[in-house]
Amino acid sequence: MKKILIIDDNDLNRKLCKETLENRGYQALEARSGAEGVELAKNEKPDLILMDIQMPGMDGLAARKKIVEIPGLENVPVIAFTAYAMRGDREGFLSKGFAAHVAKPLNISEFLETISKFT
Repeated sequence: MKKILIIDDNDLNRKLCKETLENRGYQALEARSGAEGVELAKNEKPDLILMDIQMPGMDGLAARKKIVEIPGLENVPVIAFTAYAMRGDREGFLSKGFAAHVAKPLNISEFLETISKFT
């Protein structure tokens, strides 16, 4: 079973992602902040990470950078999971090392299609 870490400070976003993923047979882990996500990634070694960008404290860009510096997590795909959905945002996140971009509000079919490319 593939393990997916959801890092998002919004409870409803985490819940929707978790339920959607678990209904498709994935194991979903949740973190409420960038710092919590870094620790959970270090301890759980997920197969894929969904990363909110705008979070208080450590934002998603900083958290992704810390996660890929952890031995064994260098190649774990991190998907930008964000409300930034304007022209150029997707390319901007890809240029910063994210494997893909999923826009909020969540479109379930697009979300699952993106997830399936990495699992």
